[in-house]
Formats: sequence, structure tokens, C-alpha cells
Amino acid sequence: MISFLASVFGSSNYWFIVLRSTAPILLATLGAMITQQAGITNMALEGSMLWAALVGVIVSASTGSAWLGLLCGILASVIIAWILGIFALKLDANAVLCGVALNLVGTGGTVFVLFALTGDKGISSSLPSKTLPFLNIPFIKDIPWLGKVISGQNVVVYLSLLAVIIVDIIMNRMTIGRRIRATGANVEAAKSAGIDPVRVKFFTLTISGILAGLAGCFLSMGYTSNFTSGISAGRGYVANAAEVVAGGTAVGAIFASLIFGLTDALATFLQNIGMPPELIQALPYLVTIIGFVVVTLSRDRREAARKRALASAEAAEAAAAAQNGAVGGPDGTSKA
Repeated sequence: MISFLASVFGSSNYWFIVLRSTAPILLATLGAMITQQAGITNMALEGSMLWAALVGVIVSASTGSAWLGLLCGILASVIIAWILGIFALKLDANAVLCGVALNLVGTGGTVFVLFALTGDKGISSSLPSKTLPFLNIPFIKDIPWLGKVISGQNVVVYLSLLAVIIVDIIMNRMTIGRRIRATGANVEAAKSAGIDPVRVKFFTLTISGILAGLAGCFLSMGYTSNFTSGISAGRGYVANAAEVVAGGTAVGAIFASLIFGLTDALATFLQNIGMPPELIQALPYLVTIIGFVVVTLSRDRREAARKRALASAEAAEAAAAAQNGAVGGPDGTSKA
């Protein structure tokens, strides 16, 4: 087993698959992170990815343009995010419940729309959909081993890395980033500072929709070349868990997403040693959930330790104040 794992981890093909598997989770995690920083949970990522994947395939097949399919898929995802915003921010509904409802509508609605338009049941086999291009990077492609890992990936894989930089700049270098964090920290304080929390949250939902749309289109136009029922396979839910592991940072989202990417790629190779397929399919999600639990427990322990230290400091100050009051009166003389 050890020799098998050594051969897998040393394979350039394995790390190529790792990058490919990480990209959609990374995009969705960034989308979950930016909305969470504004104080709203985008639980509709799963539905956004499904609609983006379907619309991208339909439009690319109809127009013959993968790029137009990508744009329309992203627009569909943004619309889902806006619908969530209308219900959660304008109608004051529970954002998590609305997100889950939109996911359920996406799961069944995409299958229904596909059947209504094409007659296909569960897979877009009759649609001559296009795929987004794969890029061979000059010079890097000629580097031994490393070139086989980095070069030749789908364009969305590189866009996911660019998205990390853009989101990091938005959150840490731009005024809107400070407004996002202020809104997420205290809505009333943000209002008193002249910030419109609803507008800020709609902005983060729009960014989240764009990122989820990229992820969804990648699944149907890069990761595979067609739409299948439930193609997002729970990645939207995994992204919300990975967001917690990321710690609210764009760079942290890379490492949180890699947890899924590493195990998803490993599951591909484990099929060759006769492991049960059900376990193989569940492995990436299981490891991500374990990582979520570990990080959450660790964070809770640190917070509890901080509160205990603060309580001890307050108790010490109170004891010191009581002792000073017993020793000295109001005029500074001893009561004794």
C-alpha cells in the first residue's frame, strides 16, 4: 500500500488531476467566503453551479461558441444569487433555507428544462456542446514533470488561480473590502458609517454568482463535455464547509480546496486496487467534513481559552480594586 501511494504521489498525472479537481471547489469556496464576510451565507452555490452548467451547454450548442456559453452560464448563476438576495435581504427570509430551496429547484429544474428542450433524460447526449479551451503554456510545458502538471490544463483552472488574487485584492486592498468586513462585523455600525449593507451584500452575492458560474460551466464544458443530472455532486455544500476551513481569506481557500482536490484525485487511482466504489466516491467529501470538524473544534477551543483568560483578567482587576477599596478610603487614608 505504501509503495502504491508513493507511486501515486510521485506521478505527474496525479497532480494534474489534483489541480483539475481543485478548481471548481476553489471557485465556489471563494464565492462562499466573500458573502460570509459580508454576513450572508450563500447556500445556493449548488443550484447556481447546476444552472450555469446547463445553460452553458445549451447556449454553446446553440451558438457554436464556448465563450458565449460561459457568459450565459455565469449570468444564470448570478441570477440565482440575486434571487437569494431578494428573498433574504428584501423579504427578510432565512438565507440558509432559501439557499437550500434554490438548490432543490436547481436539482429538479435543470433535469426538467433539459428534457423539455431536448428530450434527453439526465444527460445532454443530443446537444453538440462545446468545450472551453485547454492551454499549453510556452516554456513551462517543456519543463520535465512540472510541465505535465501545470501546462495543458483547462482555461478555468488558471482563471480560478487568478480569482484568488482578485478576491484577495478586493478584500484587503480596496475600499469595498473594508465595507464588506464592516457589514459582516456589525450592520448597525456600518449604517452609522454611511455604508449601505444591502448594496454591499448584493455586491458580494454578484461576485459569488460569477465564481459559482465559472465553476459550473467548467464542470460541463471542461471537466466533462456535457451536462448530467446532479453534475455539481454536492460541491456547493462542500464549498460552504471549506469556507470555514479557509478562515475567511482567499489564500486560505486554496488550502481548504486542496483537501478536496487531493482526495478526489486519489479516489481516481484507488479504483485500481479494488476498493468499494461507494467508499471511493464518498472519500473526498468525508475528508473535507473531517477537516471542517477539526478546524471548528480547534477554533472553538481557542475562543474558549481566550474567554477564560479574559474572565481571569477581569476577576484579577476586580480583586485588586476591592483590595484597594479596603485599604484606602476616599481621602486616601487607611480605614484601619
